[in-house]
Amino acid sequence: MVNFDVFNGDADGICALIQLRLAFPLDAQLVSGVKRDIDLLSRVTSTSGDQLTVLDISLDKNRRPLLEMLKNNVRIFFVDHHFSGEIPAHPCLTSIIDTDTSICTSLLINRHLQGRYLAWAVVGAFGDNLLNTARQAAKALHITESQLTPLQQLGICINYNAYGATVADLQIAPADLFRQLLVYQSPFDFMTDQPAIYQQLLTAYMDDMQRANTMIPAFQNENIAVFILPDEKWSRRVSGVWGNDLANLYPDRAHAVLSVNANGGYQVSVRAPLNRKTGADELCARFPSGGGRKAAAGINHLAEQQLTAFIDAFRLQYG
Repeated sequence: MVNFDVFNGDADGICALIQLRLAFPLDAQLVSGVKRDIDLLSRVTSTSGDQLTVLDISLDKNRRPLLEMLKNNVRIFFVDHHFSGEIPAHPCLTSIIDTDTSICTSLLINRHLQGRYLAWAVVGAFGDNLLNTARQAAKALHITESQLTPLQQLGICINYNAYGATVADLQIAPADLFRQLLVYQSPFDFMTDQPAIYQQLLTAYMDDMQRANTMIPAFQNENIAVFILPDEKWSRRVSGVWGNDLANLYPDRAHAVLSVNANGGYQVSVRAPLNRKTGADELCARFPSGGGRKAAAGINHLAEQQLTAFIDAFRLQYG
């Protein structure tokens, strides 16, 4: 029997798995990648009797390999907050799926574990830009505002680290970062014991954000803003976290951040207005390789000739 831990390489996926493996240590093969690597089940070669833990990737996007595994009696524990479609009824599948816009996978695992590693769940929620939800959850930690700020910053940095076209764009491979974080029962212990790693991520994040903040929109009105970033590693790394930052700065406006990808088109990150967290998934799903959540979604490859159509659809969605 082989155990597999399959998880999104962003803050939510990593922090969800940290909680689970602190509670239930397990020798497992790690399957992860950059933020947009969501069809991860297709990378797993499993046989009858194997066990999979799957965190923070859409069931709907992984339906075909999931059904094949269930047919082969592979046991699967699936926890997520993205659109799932119909959840298969099978004795080998246990699922916790909640698509509410105020929830994330780290918080679902926190609920499952009855708050055993709440600080890590708060880090994951901050990384997923659920600022109010994270703060509400953190009340049970009974910490001061000055103690809460590092948790928020760590969540942002771990999330930032997941964005890129390939793992080569990242500061640290998500599976390696998970292994380094798993050593610590608390994120405070990690930041105290491994300041060099934390500082590496924080410095890179701040440098990339400084570059992003010099950009001017390619299109803007009172409802939306579209930014097209240059073909650089920093722009691929910053696309999602900068979109979150823009959403926080302009909560009544929707944002799309586009960066050039290796196929000659664009990778797209969309953020719905924070004051109207809906529609991002519907918009992106109209284009091939698009999907995500109501508040935050993306398109892996938007062909160059589809750019005008995307902006038109974006205007209509949030006009």
